[in-house]
Amino acid sequence: MAPAQNQITSKHVAVIGAGPAGLITSRELRREGHSVVVFEREKQVGGLWVYTPKSDSDPLSLDPTRSKVHSSIYESLRTNVPRESMGVRDFPFLPRFDDESRDARRYPNHREVLAYIQDFAREFKIEEMIRFETEVVRVEPVDGKWRVQSKTSVGFSKDEIYEAVVVCNGHYTEPNIAHIPGIKSWPGKQIHSHNYRVPDPFENEVVVVIGNFASGADISRDIAKVAKEVHIASRAREPHTYEKISVPQNNLWMHSEIDTTHEDGSIVFKNGKVIFADSIVYCTGYKYNFPFLETNGYLRIDEKRVEPLYKHVFPPALAPGLAFVGLPAMGIVFVMFEIQSKWVAAVLSGRVTLPSTDKMMEDINAWYASLDALGIPKRHTHTIGRIQSEYLNWIAKESGCELVERWRGQEVDGGYLRLVAHPETYRDEWDDDELIEEAYNDFSKKKLISVDPSYYLENGR
Repeated sequence: MAPAQNQITSKHVAVIGAGPAGLITSRELRREGHSVVVFEREKQVGGLWVYTPKSDSDPLSLDPTRSKVHSSIYESLRTNVPRESMGVRDFPFLPRFDDESRDARRYPNHREVLAYIQDFAREFKIEEMIRFETEVVRVEPVDGKWRVQSKTSVGFSKDEIYEAVVVCNGHYTEPNIAHIPGIKSWPGKQIHSHNYRVPDPFENEVVVVIGNFASGADISRDIAKVAKEVHIASRAREPHTYEKISVPQNNLWMHSEIDTTHEDGSIVFKNGKVIFADSIVYCTGYKYNFPFLETNGYLRIDEKRVEPLYKHVFPPALAPGLAFVGLPAMGIVFVMFEIQSKWVAAVLSGRVTLPSTDKMMEDINAWYASLDALGIPKRHTHTIGRIQSEYLNWIAKESGCELVERWRGQEVDGGYLRLVAHPETYRDEWDDDELIEEAYNDFSKKKLISVDPSYYLENGR
């Protein structure tokens, strides 16, 4: 990619989704001089972060006719990334120590994240670009442009032409359900974490939670507060694994994967242990899903790989008119939205050019070959946490924006190590005070805070 020689142009751009990715993308597009329309099917900004006690009518979210709920937030959720790393780089996620309605903790609850998102939307006047309660039902290329068909909550439909579309609809809504031998005849209750809200329905039950990363670690411990027993099945553990985990209720066990389930209610783990369970909770992740997108078969989703995508953003033969912001799984997520959308905005204006379609495909195929050589399954194509700073800095250099701060990546990496080692306490006990100090000194140097960094450092302890 190289700086463009063409005249800078303004494009008419549709953005799908008004969660954090859509809001940040809209800001960057407008900053670059584009005209923007944001489509949001809900009544407010926030996307995933808008908590609701409601859930899908099908607890496994398999029935295509089910009533759907976008949010996957559970009541007890707190962030698994520290707030100073989480915020957009020129609008830090600062604690409000003087406001009792806000959660000033370093790893705050979901309501505090939504409040930050709402603050961002107000600060940058994003809502004036949004069509609320408007769902995009079809997007397709037409004569070098893009037709966007939408409908409102009262049934009013529109058919419009845009010069570009940026997809920011998130990927935590369509659950991925693990295959378990014998599950069709197993008689107990089953639910995906997408539909989990509170532990009360599991009172006095024996519960199996499948998955032990962020949501699995949280939900298993949440349920353990009321359940008789909770058993975690983890694919990451050795087959012989069987450990009792120290929690206040003394009722949580770690196993390897499930081997089989039976119609008598029994569940057999690969470690040979057998339990009789009442419920299974799947904390097994999500699928990418773009039901509105029609590309005549060019874009595919194969084992959680959206292909072909150049740097997880541009489909070569459809670029730059179609782009995706927010696909990769990483810790520096809001900053990823920011850097990816700066790149998209710059390419659309002509300030930055993409390589040729053939060159982009060569890069994509080389990436796939490197994953194969390392034995990384296709389903982890967009999981780039270990190289998140390297990836984002590549895009930042190409689009001419600031690189990711050293402290930001180190905070997130250290936090994940604490999560794995101490899932009960990692949000409230940490050993990286020097990185927190570096972060707030950085905010001060950039004039992003109006008080001395010591105010945040002393109050936050």
